[in-house]
Amino acid sequence: MKVLVVGSGAREHALSWKLKQSPHISELFAAPGNAGTASIARTLDIAPDDTQGLAAAAQSHKIDLTVVGPEGPLSQGIIDVFQGRNLLIVGPSKAAARIESSKAFARELMQRKGIPCARGAVFQSFSEAARYIESQSAPIVVKADGLAAGKGVVVAQSKDEAMEALRDAMETRVFGAAGDKVVIEEVYQDIFGQTKANEISLILHKAEEGGES
Repeated sequence: MKVLVVGSGAREHALSWKLKQSPHISELFAAPGNAGTASIARTLDIAPDDTQGLAAAAQSHKIDLTVVGPEGPLSQGIIDVFQGRNLLIVGPSKAAARIESSKAFARELMQRKGIPCARGAVFQSFSEAARYIESQSAPIVVKADGLAAGKGVVVAQSKDEAMEALRDAMETRVFGAAGDKVVIEEVYQDIFGQTKANEISLILHKAEEGGES
């Protein structure tokens, strides 16, 4: 089996390292990969957001399975592009990836489906968001709506810090279009006033009907 790993970060290096250990994989590709993957996979000089280029490469190299690491290509619809060419790929569709690529969408979905989430609101106006912050108590969370390479969420310990985070997102635009909209939420605290909490991540692998999981 030939496998392609899309991405260039530590996450993709870890995925490639583990996949390389499988006796079922005859050849491993990484696009664009990094210094770590270069020693264990064949590098393809294709950017992760070049979904059409990646699909064409998967066809030309007869890739049996593609694994996507970064959120960016998923939000741009790489899964839909590959599936449109009948190429096997792991990941959510562009529509499903909005849960990750838009915090406002994820919040609206949770509220609509009755999934508990922090009290807060979504804003597209800096002035309205600023007034909301002034009406709340700290600590408070300020989130850039879109993908921001893991930098878009600030747990502000004061209103001044929250306002600085808001200005960074909506006025200075340090996250670009990802900060066109912001989500402002309360901070969950335990009975001791601590804001840290345990986290668990779940991955569901569903087999095709009649197939093996």
